[in-house]
Amino acid sequence: MPDLVAPGLRVLFCGINPSLYSSAVGYHFARPGNRFWPTLYASGFTERLLAPWEGQHLLALGYGITNLVPRASASAAELSSDELRAARARLERKVRRLAPRWVAVLGIGAYASTFRAVRPRVGRQEERIAGAGLWLLPNPSGLNANHQLPELAEAFAALRVAAPHPL
Repeated sequence: MPDLVAPGLRVLFCGINPSLYSSAVGYHFARPGNRFWPTLYASGFTERLLAPWEGQHLLALGYGITNLVPRASASAAELSSDELRAARARLERKVRRLAPRWVAVLGIGAYASTFRAVRPRVGRQEERIAGAGLWLLPNPSGLNANHQLPELAEAFAALRVAAPHPL
């Protein structure tokens, strides 16, 4: 699944890994039931609800999408701890090259494994990655029943406020 990125992004959203469905259709967060696109809209990142195939519109807004692990799977639970540990170095190289202001990791458990965080908390992290601010958000996958759309929108909106659009 190719990244949706450009240099100097305001926010680089970093999913855990593509779903089999997203990989098959070639669009990020495309699996039916995934709440990424509705959450972006509900939190004010986009002026309208974008469909997965409209992802290119994010670049004009200063947002991009990548994944910790490029390998597609039916569930993030299928990823090995070795894959998640290796993800950090790969992400650091990408962030160094692209220089986004913020990197938003979407997935608390994956973040804990990748960044070796003992008790990760949603929100701004003290740690930075390759000069970019680091933000942790819940995974918007429909498989994640721990966070519903209103809670996801609130968490995403906090990042939106921290990364305002330049005038």
